[in-house]
Amino acid sequence: MLVIMEKGATEAHVKAVIREIETMGYHGISIPGIQRTAVCIVGNQGTVEDSRLLALEGVKETIRVTKPFKLVSRETHPQSTIIPVGDIMVGGKQPVVMAGPCAIESEEQALGIARLVKRYGAQVFRGGAFKPRTSPYSFQGLGEKGLKLLKKVREETGLAIITEATDCTNIELVEQYADIIQIGARNMQNYSLLRRAGRATKPVLLKRGLAATIEELLMSAEYIMSEGNTRIILCERGIRTFSDNTRNTLDLSAVLSIKENSHLPVLVDPSHAAGRRDYVIPLSRAAIAVGANGILVEVHNDPLHALSDGMQSLYPEQFATLMKEIRSLAV
Repeated sequence: MLVIMEKGATEAHVKAVIREIETMGYHGISIPGIQRTAVCIVGNQGTVEDSRLLALEGVKETIRVTKPFKLVSRETHPQSTIIPVGDIMVGGKQPVVMAGPCAIESEEQALGIARLVKRYGAQVFRGGAFKPRTSPYSFQGLGEKGLKLLKKVREETGLAIITEATDCTNIELVEQYADIIQIGARNMQNYSLLRRAGRATKPVLLKRGLAATIEELLMSAEYIMSEGNTRIILCERGIRTFSDNTRNTLDLSAVLSIKENSHLPVLVDPSHAAGRRDYVIPLSRAAIAVGANGILVEVHNDPLHALSDGMQSLYPEQFATLMKEIRSLAV
């Protein structure tokens, strides 16, 4: 349920509503709007009796929210959310491009690729310091050493940094070094990690799980937002289907469904969806054309010898082509 405040309602009126909600056994979260403030009631398992709330000073009306996800719902927050990351606006008029290697391998590799993707127009550098891999024998990342290299990338290039936190033991480290914390597909329903991300001071990019519905993705975002972190970016990265011609099946209709149901910005990761570099540029064009707020793409200076996901990583010259083509679509 949403409690809609009068236009002239004061902060004291809003706090009084939240106190009353708490005495009813629920939790109230203030959502400031352009003209009015709303208070979202969370924690209820059934219908909320609103008569006590309607009697409070400054309350205009109550609105029942039909979606199980409340805070991330467009019912609760009709305006699309724009998330600032430094001077970058994720969800703004221009698509945001996050590019870099799947994994940080060395200082030379990280800085070399960062300089290249910045030259061609990327705003955010992506690179994994902690890598959850299907095989326990595969390269698992450099850990904190990789995070320190990412910090050096930001200092030398000015690019913002996105990197993945894989569990509750390393998210604090990631939070210290990254500008955006990534929660990967394998962890989309790791609820303890989601709650911890909800207490983080940095924006969170949440990837759709390998076999997750849109509602399950939005409910996972709800976990994060219910802990207080409202800066969430959603990411479609392909789902597992019966089709085996690509690594995963890119669900571009997810962009439309998410935007219909949620106010949060949504990016597309064509690299993990395709699993092969020759599909990445066409899928990137399609993602921007369908209305994605940006893309997350893998680039490597030597993909044949990459320690992770070399087959889906673009060569630098391919990334330059990608940037030219999506700019024409974004106009």
